[in-house]
Amino acid sequence: MGVVEDLGDALAIETLKAMEELDNDRFHNEVSRVVGASSPTLQEAFLTSMRIRMAAERGRKFVEATLKAKREGGAAPAAPRDTSAH
Repeated sequence: MGVVEDLGDALAIETLKAMEELDNDRFHNEVSRVVGASSPTLQEAFLTSMRIRMAAERGRKFVEATLKAKREGGAAPAAPRDTSAH
């Protein structure tokens, strides 16, 4: 990664920790506005890292819930409907 991506990712990691401590799942929007006021380039790197890390966490939780359901004989969670055109 380049310096912009490294800085954006580091800020995303810190922000995710802060979101958990603050119990505020929208805090990253405020951080984004603060960063974007000085550097739209860093803002985009930060938002990209946030989206990727948040998506990865949702994916991990889905895998965990699916495996738990299989092991315990329950119903697996439904994945979001595929809305892409084929």
